[in-house]
Amino acid sequence: MDELLAKAMRGVDPDDPHAFVHIFTNLMGLVPWGEMILWQVVFVVVGGLLGWWRGRLKAGVIASLILGPFGWIVPFLPARQPPAARHPPPLPGSKKP
Repeated sequence: MDELLAKAMRGVDPDDPHAFVHIFTNLMGLVPWGEMILWQVVFVVVGGLLGWWRGRLKAGVIASLILGPFGWIVPFLPARQPPAARHPPPLPGSKKP
């Protein structure tokens, strides 16, 4: 923890009003952005393939973009019916099933 704090405080004057910005940029510099973006692209491609296979390409891509690998289950969930295809329940006492 002390090593991380030392990396975050490198070159920062604690009395400076903009010290937070410097600490934040130091911490963001420690994040492996390239690997994170690469994995996100892999997640979206796999989600797109699963969605294409199940006939729900858009759902697979959007879900894996937002949820990562957890979004891979969305193409396997039952699709929602459009509002026009839904029928209201019958009224009590009506003869229609």
